[in-house]
Amino acid sequence: MRHLLSVSDLTKTQAISILDTASELARISDSTIKKLPTLRGRTIVNLFAEDSTRTRISFEAAAKRLSADVINFSAKGSSLSKGESLKDTALTLQAMGADAVVIRHSASGAPQRLADSEWMRGAVINAGDGTHEHPSQALLDAFTIRKHLGKGSSDLHGLRVAIVGDVLHSRVARSNVLLLKLLGASVVLVAPPTLLPVGVESWPVTISYDLDSVIPTVDVVMMLRVQQERMGDLYFPNTREYSRYFGLNSERLKSMSANSIIMHPGPMNRGLEITAEVADSARSVIVEQVANGVSVRMAILYVLLAGQPLEAGNK
Repeated sequence: MRHLLSVSDLTKTQAISILDTASELARISDSTIKKLPTLRGRTIVNLFAEDSTRTRISFEAAAKRLSADVINFSAKGSSLSKGESLKDTALTLQAMGADAVVIRHSASGAPQRLADSEWMRGAVINAGDGTHEHPSQALLDAFTIRKHLGKGSSDLHGLRVAIVGDVLHSRVARSNVLLLKLLGASVVLVAPPTLLPVGVESWPVTISYDLDSVIPTVDVVMMLRVQQERMGDLYFPNTREYSRYFGLNSERLKSMSANSIIMHPGPMNRGLEITAEVADSARSVIVEQVANGVSVRMAILYVLLAGQPLEAGNK
């Protein structure tokens, strides 16, 4: 595996290998010495042509814990914002000796374009492209689910996951559907018809418009942010109506099955898709997802640049 552009690039064995490596790295991160020398002398570039503080900081922390040098390259004030092409930016990064580029871009397919070109010799990691995919988020979500509900299994076989909300604009939803299916879980999408993408019938999911009937039947309720900044048209009557039918509140929390968990990729619209009391409840693993993101992104960098998974006892 040279790049990570899409969940569809992964075999089940490769996905589990990344999750297992992340487990080993999480144990090291919990120790007094948090850094490994694995990527000393390597250079990781965070090329963020779209804002995302959470993902950028997570990848930066991951690279530094593996002793890599990190260059943060944001769009604002950069040559990208001044009209420079992706090709010219890539050539600049290559001249800097980038061993890997973590790219987030508003254009779907930008990471693929970078990886397919002759401009880049290093690894390319998709940190979110348009409404296409966000594979590292799906991996950290799977890692979190396995940690809480895996019962010692290497995969997620038999688990049921509800992904709720703005599926239409969510690259997280697309990546999660692919990875959860790959790992043996079943997925139900819950959203108003206006927030489901064209062709969703061909996805390996079931679809429901009734959140109340779904919640008691699933192990994981994954809420999605309503991406109002991407909505030029009216996708639902108003926020109060949306929350009434598709928001996770304290009443719906009571109907969840025993041991089920609540997830959200962040940032949250508290009071819209999820209430504050539910987001901060004992069932919520939202803050833990952020912490797990560092371990999983360490594992991605480790596997891509060190060329092998980290096994127990092999540090």
